[in-house]
Amino acid sequence: MSKSRTEQLMECLRDLKSSSGDIEASAIVSVDGLSMASSLPPGIEEDRVSAMSAAMLSLGERIASELTRGTLEQVNVRGENGYVILTSVGEEAVLTVLARKDARLGLILLDVSRAVEALAKIV
Repeated sequence: MSKSRTEQLMECLRDLKSSSGDIEASAIVSVDGLSMASSLPPGIEEDRVSAMSAAMLSLGERIASELTRGTLEQVNVRGENGYVILTSVGEEAVLTVLARKDARLGLILLDVSRAVEALAKIV
């Protein structure tokens, strides 16, 4: 029996989280701001993460376009408690990853890149 799309997305998110102890949470969100799958800790609202992720990706795309930087690939936000990494998954979705403040960002970005390739085949 084949897995549903949601199950496949959740499996990718679990694989991403297990690839690095520095990744605290992740979600795959449609560009419309709807959650497709998530692995978020208690206390973080899935709907809020979805809406903010889609809005941030849209704003990033506009900035990249207006400032002639080409097609947006990623938006990174660094706060005192860690990172939020938003990465386009094709034209239909965005992968949002929360990472610890002392995370090895290079390794996380490599893992995110691999996850995006896998997710693009599902989305």
